[in-house]
Amino acid sequence: MRCPVGFGPLFLLGESWRKFAIRAVVMDSGSIADRVRTVAEQAAIDHGLELVHVEIAGPEGHPIIRVFIDKPGGVTHEDCSGVSTQIGTVLDVEDFIHSAYTLEVSSPGLERGLYKLADYQRFAGSTAKLKTRAPIKNQRNFQGRISGVENQGVVFEDRTSGRIMIPFDSIVKANLEIDVENEFRQAREREAVDRDLIDRNRR
Repeated sequence: MRCPVGFGPLFLLGESWRKFAIRAVVMDSGSIADRVRTVAEQAAIDHGLELVHVEIAGPEGHPIIRVFIDKPGGVTHEDCSGVSTQIGTVLDVEDFIHSAYTLEVSSPGLERGLYKLADYQRFAGSTAKLKTRAPIKNQRNFQGRISGVENQGVVFEDRTSGRIMIPFDSIVKANLEIDVENEFRQAREREAVDRDLIDRNRR
């Protein structure tokens, strides 16, 4: 079964990410996320990329399959195109799809989601927002800085509760948060260095 592509790919350009959307067909709900994840994982590996996450959204009759990929320095238009084409080709060959869906391949953006315990270790020192399944210290929503990982838990410096250990399996949603103050501070430092270089060159 060939995938209909009459609408062509969609390009959504924003910050560090590129998005491709392809008209295709989708099988009934069930194992689609796992099957797409397996296909996407291999496609990412083949292109030297990291598979960040796969999610299914939208109505059952026409869901949107979102595949997020990344690499140091950010993904390119060509990265998204290559992964999108490979995923679409494999789904076409396996021929397990029965109704229309949209496949999107993009980078996770600056405020990327955190899905694996290893993500918290990788982004230790970064600011983030977390939501837990059940209250911890009478709160479920946390904002602050990731300190690291210990014993299957995330060590977190919360703006309200201070230092707290959050079990990884209790986290239902998490993403990085842009540290505006730090960005401004770094910008001022860069400007100071530039001014110093200009002054030296004038001497």
